[in-house]
Amino acid sequence: MGVRNYTTTDVFFLLADDALTTLFGSSRVTGREDPAATVDEGQLSSIEKTKSARLMRVNHSGEVCAQALYRSQALTARSDILKKRMVQSAREENDHLQWCEDRIKTLGGEKSLLNPIWYAGSFALGTVAGLIGDQWNLGFVAETERQVEAHLEDHLGRLPASDTQSRAVVRQMKKDEANHASAALRAGAAELPRPVKGLMRIVSQVMTKTSHWL
Repeated sequence: MGVRNYTTTDVFFLLADDALTTLFGSSRVTGREDPAATVDEGQLSSIEKTKSARLMRVNHSGEVCAQALYRSQALTARSDILKKRMVQSAREENDHLQWCEDRIKTLGGEKSLLNPIWYAGSFALGTVAGLIGDQWNLGFVAETERQVEAHLEDHLGRLPASDTQSRAVVRQMKKDEANHASAALRAGAAELPRPVKGLMRIVSQVMTKTSHWL
């Protein structure tokens, strides 16, 4: 049986399905064990639960952005190898998405109302990065993951010490992000100009601050 050739309409509906699944459905996880299941749950006050839920909501929104970025970058990548790498990274990020969502529910919180906006904006950014060229595409991945890693390190310092399960999730996410950045650099990622890095930080700060409350 031959390999199917996808039409533009096919691609549109596949991408729409990915977006709807990310925003409203159940994530297609890889089967890795949830890090929260490997540690005992700590005793949290209502104030600590609220704080943790908000931080994990921010992390969940970040993973929504990651899905959009990797999907759009896979779509526009010129190398088949790079396309496969982007798809694999998206699958691993799906684990993060589900882990964060599970923690939010356990803590009694809600996902960000702005996730559809973050998804659309990130998809647009990823498309632009992919169209510029594969080296810049990889450079965007490397810088994104470096910034996310720093953001997660900050959250480890802000999460309540007794919230052992959220902390376990964030530690594993941080490890995965570092691996994705290293893989992009090994694959030939270009170093992004400083103004681009600065703009990425500003956009990230807007997302994190608003998702913390909405």
